[in-house]
Amino acid sequence: MRLITIQQSHYVEKARWALDLSGVPYEERAHLPIVHLLYTLPRGGRTVPILVEGWGSLTDSTDILRHLDERAGGGWIYPTGPLHQTVLFLEDGFDTRLGPQVRRWAFAHLLAHPRLIAPMMSRGVPAHERALMPVMLPLLRWILRSRMHISPASAARYRDRIMAVFAEVDERVRDGRRFMVGERLTAADIAFCSLAAPVLFPEGYGGALPALQDVPAAMRDDVLAFRQTAAGRYALRLFAEERRK
Repeated sequence: MRLITIQQSHYVEKARWALDLSGVPYEERAHLPIVHLLYTLPRGGRTVPILVEGWGSLTDSTDILRHLDERAGGGWIYPTGPLHQTVLFLEDGFDTRLGPQVRRWAFAHLLAHPRLIAPMMSRGVPAHERALMPVMLPLLRWILRSRMHISPASAARYRDRIMAVFAEVDERVRDGRRFMVGERLTAADIAFCSLAAPVLFPEGYGGALPALQDVPAAMRDDVLAFRQTAAGRYALRLFAEERRK
């Protein structure tokens, strides 16, 4: 298997976590944003992650998790029975409501700091792509700023939307349960923890982030606030206890 990625993508971390947990051998191939299209478009997708197997490609993180669950015989990270729909509902909510806001929040803080985002975007890519970074970075920053509607006030707006999702997770996990649904790690846990990772800077995160001490003070303050929530503490615990199993 080959996993086509952009290193800073938290959706990639979702697929990477499930692959690592499954024990299925795979090779990760990271590319620069925009350059990645040369490798994703021929396989039917525009975004990452894409998982390539001999029979074809999977072009969505959720499809990758479901495929791995089927390979394991079913019921592995998508429990059978009455809990199945709960896991699907939570995972879809995190994919659509949390992931995009986290991405916008992170770039709203980081786009003004090329020295932070250049190493983040180029980590693990082939040498010839890394050599393109000084030329491509201004274009990448312009595209991201335009597509994500980033302005001086947008980071606070995205932070509030993320905190609203965290508040919902708070209600689910504040009773001290070990996992979000049932008695085992599920796709709901993997999705929440992975997609929340850029606002928590957890140990064990497989993606690319700057060092927390190097980011702007406002971003660091937000991270510390997210970490203090029940949802934040929950995700940090799962990274510590489950991510590298």
